[in-house]
Amino acid sequence: MNDAAMRAEAVAERGGKIIAVGSKADVLALKGDGTKVIDLGRRALIPGFFDAHGHVLMGGLQALSANLLAPPDGNVTDISSLKQTLIDWVAANGENVKQANLIIGFGYDNSQLRELRHPTRDDLDAVSKDVPVLIVHQSGHLAAVNSKALEVIGYTADTADPVGGVIRRRAGSKEPDGVLEENAFMSAAYKLLGQLGPNGAKVMARAGADLWARFGYTTAEEGRSTPPTSEILRSVANEGGFKIDVLTYPDVLVDRDYIKKSASRTYQNRFRVAGAKLTIDGSPQGFTAWRDRPYYAPVGNYPPGYSGYSAATLDQVVGAVDWAFTNNIQIITHSNGEKASDTLIAAIDSATQNHQAQDRRPVLIHGQFLREDQVDAFNRLKVFPSLFPMHTFYWGDWHREHTVGPALADNISPTGWLVKRSMKFSSHHDAPVAFPDSMRVLAATVTRRSRSGDIVGPDQRVDVITALKAMTIWPAWQHFEEETKGSIEKGKLADFVILSDDPTAVDPETLDRFKVLETIKEGQSIYKATEKEMKKGELTWPGGRHAAMEAFFRAEYVHRRMAKLPTAYHTPEVRAQLESEFDDCMEGLILADMIGLHVRGSAMVSK
Repeated sequence: MNDAAMRAEAVAERGGKIIAVGSKADVLALKGDGTKVIDLGRRALIPGFFDAHGHVLMGGLQALSANLLAPPDGNVTDISSLKQTLIDWVAANGENVKQANLIIGFGYDNSQLRELRHPTRDDLDAVSKDVPVLIVHQSGHLAAVNSKALEVIGYTADTADPVGGVIRRRAGSKEPDGVLEENAFMSAAYKLLGQLGPNGAKVMARAGADLWARFGYTTAEEGRSTPPTSEILRSVANEGGFKIDVLTYPDVLVDRDYIKKSASRTYQNRFRVAGAKLTIDGSPQGFTAWRDRPYYAPVGNYPPGYSGYSAATLDQVVGAVDWAFTNNIQIITHSNGEKASDTLIAAIDSATQNHQAQDRRPVLIHGQFLREDQVDAFNRLKVFPSLFPMHTFYWGDWHREHTVGPALADNISPTGWLVKRSMKFSSHHDAPVAFPDSMRVLAATVTRRSRSGDIVGPDQRVDVITALKAMTIWPAWQHFEEETKGSIEKGKLADFVILSDDPTAVDPETLDRFKVLETIKEGQSIYKATEKEMKKGELTWPGGRHAAMEAFFRAEYVHRRMAKLPTAYHTPEVRAQLESEFDDCMEGLILADMIGLHVRGSAMVSK
C-alpha cells in the first residue's frame, strides 16, 4: 500500500516488526540459521485489514450463534439436520458454550423443515440436557427451547400464558412443549440472555475479535460503547483475551468524563479508548435517517412528506463537537441522511472557527445519503469519511425502489466523488449490521453489484488498489496509527493477511469468492483456514443483517422498554415509536441493555 513501492517480492519480520521489504535476493540476504522462510506460491500477502467501523462486542453474538437457516443460506432441511447443526456447533465452540452456559441458534423456519413443525423440548434435549438451548425462529417472533432452558426460565405446567404470548403445551397436557410465542418468548429470552452477565459479555468480546481475525482484520473497532462495555473490553484485554488490537469510542452523550480520562493513542494489552462517538440519526434502509427531502417510497405507515428525524438535538451535536475540539479528542459521528450531515457540517464549521487548528481528524461514519456540496464541505473541514459501500450489495436495490429512488441511489456511499477530490476514505462493514466479511467489503467497493446483479452507481466504483487502501493504510490514518499499521514498510508492525490469490490480477467480479487463508498479527499466525476452521465458519450465522436476529433484538428491546412504562402507555402507537427507535440504537445499545449494563435513556420514553 506504499505508492512508492506498491509491490515487493519478499518481507522479513523480527520481534513483531518488519525489518526489510523488497526484492527476494535482498531480503533473503538477511537469512540466518534460525530464520523461518515461508514461500507463498501464488497466494498474495497484503497488510492486515484495519476495521474502519464495526461493533466487535455485539458482533461476537454472530460468532456465538449457530446458523439454522434453510438452503441456500444454511443447511437445515429437517429436525434431524437442525439437531446435527447444533451438535456440530457446540463441538466447534465448546469452551465458549461452557463459559456462557447457553447454546443459541438463529433462523430455523418450520415451513422449510420436512416435518413442517417446530422443534420441541424433546428434540432439543437431544442436543443438550445440561445447558440451556434457545433457537430463534426466522421471523424473530417465536423460539424453541429445551427442558433445561424451561427450568431456568421457570415455565411449568402451572405457568399461565403471559399477556400477548403463548406457551405451547404438550398434547393432552399443560406441560410446556418448548415452543414459545411472542411475549412468552421475549420474557424467556430476557432471562436466558440475562444470565450471561459480564462473563458472557467477555465471551462475546473474545468471540467477536476471533471472528474479525478470521476475515483478516488485525485491528477491530467497537464503534459505540458505554463506560461499562468499554471496561468489559479492557478486562478481556488485561486477561490476555485479544489476539488482535481492539479500540472503542464511548458515546459522547453518556459520560464525557470517562472519555476524557480514558482516551489514549496507545494500546495497553491490545486495547485502547480512541475517542468519542456521536449519533445524529438512524438507519437509511429503515427510514430513520434524517433527510433533507421526503423519502422516495417508504414502506410503512408514514405521513406525506416524511423525511426521517434526528436522534440528537442541534445543541447536543454542536456541544459534543465543541467539547471534543476543546479537549483534543477525536470524535466520530454517525450521520446517514443529508439533514444529519448538514447539522454535522455546521457543528464542525463552528468548532473549527472557535478553536486553534490541530490534527483532530473528525470522522463521518456512514454518510449514505450525501450531496456533492457536502462532500466539498467535509473536504474543506478535513473530515475523514468512513463510508459503507457494502450497502450497495445488501440494500442497493431497496434504496432505488424505496428510500431515495433510482436517480439518487447511484450516489449512496459516494466513493467516486471522494476519489475525484483526492480524499482519503475508509470502507467498513458495521458488523453485526452486516457480517465482517472483508472480501465482501472489497468486492462491493470495487463493483457495487447489488443482490439483484445490478450495478448501483457505476461512476462511484473504484479500482482494487484504492479499495484495498480504504481497508488498510487509510483507516490506519483515520485512527492515528499510520506510523505503525496499514502498509508493508520497514519499521511497521508485521500485521499481514494472506489471500487465496492476487486481488489486482483477477476479474473484479470474482473478488467476493476470495478466501482469507491466514491472518498474522505482529509476526504470529492467529488464524489459518484449516478444514476445522472452515467448518466452524460454515456453522456460524451468515452475512447480512438477517431478519431473525434483527426481529429478535427489536422485539426484546420493545418488550424491555414497555415493561418500564405505565400501563396507559401500552399502546400500538408507543410500540411503533419504540420499534422505530430500535433502528437508531442498533450500534450496541440493545446488547448492553440485555446484559444489564447502563445505557443512554430513551428520549421517547422520557417524554
